[in-house]
Amino acid sequence: MIHYITSTGVGNAWVGNELMALSVRGIPFHLHSLHKPAATFFKSDHVKQIAEQTNYIYPLSIWRIVTSLLMAPFIFPRYFFPALWNSFFGRKESFSIRIKSIVHFCVACSWARSLRKQQVSHIHSQWINSCGTVGMYAAWLLNKPFSFTGHAADLFRERCSLKDKIKRSQFIVCISSFHRGFYLSEGADPRQLIISFCGIDTAMFSPRKASSPSSEGASKAPVRLLSSARLVDKKGLKYLISACKNLEQQGVDFTCTIAGDGPLLNELEYQIQQLNLGSRVTLTGRPILQEDIPNFMRSGDIYCLPCVWADDGDVDGLPQMLMEAMACGVPVVSTKLVGIPDLIVDGETGLLAEPNNSDDLADKLQQLIDNDALQGRLSQNGRQQVERFFDLSTCLNPLFEKFTGSIQDNSHNTDNVNKTNAKGISQ
Repeated sequence: MIHYITSTGVGNAWVGNELMALSVRGIPFHLHSLHKPAATFFKSDHVKQIAEQTNYIYPLSIWRIVTSLLMAPFIFPRYFFPALWNSFFGRKESFSIRIKSIVHFCVACSWARSLRKQQVSHIHSQWINSCGTVGMYAAWLLNKPFSFTGHAADLFRERCSLKDKIKRSQFIVCISSFHRGFYLSEGADPRQLIISFCGIDTAMFSPRKASSPSSEGASKAPVRLLSSARLVDKKGLKYLISACKNLEQQGVDFTCTIAGDGPLLNELEYQIQQLNLGSRVTLTGRPILQEDIPNFMRSGDIYCLPCVWADDGDVDGLPQMLMEAMACGVPVVSTKLVGIPDLIVDGETGLLAEPNNSDDLADKLQQLIDNDALQGRLSQNGRQQVERFFDLSTCLNPLFEKFTGSIQDNSHNTDNVNKTNAKGISQ
């Protein structure tokens, strides 16, 4: 049994997608989460069932933590004190991270105590911030292999005890070439690293039917630009809005719809108002459910997500929305950042602008708008790129092979222990 731990369960779309892919492969798993998600972005009954069966670690009573700590040296006698020592004296990024590490060790004692009578082959953390700390220490106490997938904020803005986690990991999932290079720079052994792209089920997405060419002399419909994201700094949406102003000044006839909600909603609405773009740029103010994404993507001509490094250190690893747009045959424009160039090969499967540069972004959009042949080529190539490298049926194979190996190894070890015990009894 693979035991997953994450921060908010299926409150993140990628967790739901990966676990559904695990189910299709018949790999047994159980999901644990530090917190209940505020919302989920699926209509799927399967995902709802996963959410209902998720073990939520918090809230956790002080009494449970204290009793688990007192019992842990007796339950895990070989591993308790080395793990405790690491929580106090391991390689930490700051004093505050050290304090959090000690707290999360205490949480891990409680969680490991609850797992000790369950079938545990492997513990995997999806994200490597706080949930990864709990996962690492629980695996240590249980003497089970540990692995993780790092993404973006967990590696930068919320980084904690990363070198310790790299050292303790049996393997590390790299979601892009950038991530592989990053882990190597942090001291990872190349043999620990597997590249397993975050992907999508391309069968859910299909290009819209090509529209009939307009009759001669008929006016051309406005170009429909799309974007969708949580409205936060790292998505770079203020640069998209500024680029829209540039396009308007160049006489381009277009509309732009930005789907999503988040803390920057009012700020972005004010920017639209200040630039007098109210008739062209629309913020929906609400997120899109996973099952509604195909229809949203097919409603547009060009999809744009101009990701940036946020001032607080947050960044996107490899946005799933770009894959979903490409799978729908929509040509995409994004930025040269982190793992995005693994998906968007500039000029071949999409266009890449410089981050934090609304002028360059506007130029890339203009380039697409003015060139129907380029739109068609990027639409076709983009779809093929996602099908070839980012389809869930294949892109997670390296991870699934590791999980299957862990399950087989655990089964083999259990059989050996049972044979030894049986031999001892017979004697």
